[in-house]
Amino acid sequence: MKFIDEVKIFVKSGDGGAGCVSFRREKDIPRGGPDGGDGGKGGDVLFEVSPNISTLLDLRYRPHQKAGRGGNGMGKDRHGANGDSLKILVPAGTLVKDAETGEVLADLTDPGKPLVLFKGGRGGQGNARFASSTHKTPRFAQPGEPGEERWLILELKLLADVGLLGFPSVGKSSLIAKISAARPKIADYHFTTLTPNLGVVGYKNYRSFVVADIPGLIEGAHAGAGLGHRFLKHVERTDLLLHMLDISWMPDRDPLREYEAINSELALFNPELAKKRQIIVINKLDLPAVQENLPQVLPYFAERGLQVFPISAVTGEGIPPLLDRIAETLWGKPEEEW
Repeated sequence: MKFIDEVKIFVKSGDGGAGCVSFRREKDIPRGGPDGGDGGKGGDVLFEVSPNISTLLDLRYRPHQKAGRGGNGMGKDRHGANGDSLKILVPAGTLVKDAETGEVLADLTDPGKPLVLFKGGRGGQGNARFASSTHKTPRFAQPGEPGEERWLILELKLLADVGLLGFPSVGKSSLIAKISAARPKIADYHFTTLTPNLGVVGYKNYRSFVVADIPGLIEGAHAGAGLGHRFLKHVERTDLLLHMLDISWMPDRDPLREYEAINSELALFNPELAKKRQIIVINKLDLPAVQENLPQVLPYFAERGLQVFPISAVTGEGIPPLLDRIAETLWGKPEEEW
């Protein structure tokens, strides 16, 4: 399925039905009086999180969403039917924004909790409602109230506990494939991963956490370079960042400069992102070049008080201690209590 994480849609709640002007007309009952019924209420517009949806693709091709109109009132005191409400299903983590003002109208994260964002218009009252001792034959009724209409921006931000960061080809997809059931595309060229991947990592005592592989981060990502400008928003909800490095290319590539460049991109995109907790992961420990270069980079992180986990996403070496550290950071409990 194509990954779509932002759409613009038009929504309209239903108009209320008009009240009826009618008079009772039956044999042997002169001056039967007004009997016009009320119009029905327009349908509401609801949003609900569905666990079976992971993208906004469906709404991309159905941008106009309208609830049902209320039925008009009829004679013999018959009221119009209420309009059908419209329920829009979205994936967890969807923000609903006003397209003109940018105001956040809803942050939808919990499945099974429908939220009414726009109420349908009230139905108009029929002329039977206006009869009185001084005005026994009202010849007017109320029109129905119009529903609300608005252009909206729906923006999906993945719900994950841990975000994987790093330049292309450092092994993010390999790691998420190793520790979860996710099967992202893995190849030896840049930008293999074109959309974020989510993986559920099973841990001790049946606990688990969700990891998101954020693709396409390079220097200048916040301004549109690479693919990162499209996906940086998906790390905004994470509790922890795994910053992955590949030191096998030294000295042709400087991993410490790449580390600083990505942190700079986080700060430029959203200053709060730069404040998130990070764990440094040096991948490809199975390569001799990584083992040789490791002593050169460890002091840099030691000076900054950052713990480094050398691992191999291919052989699995070093991964168990890394998972222990992730669990401790997320849940803050000693290992024996997990």
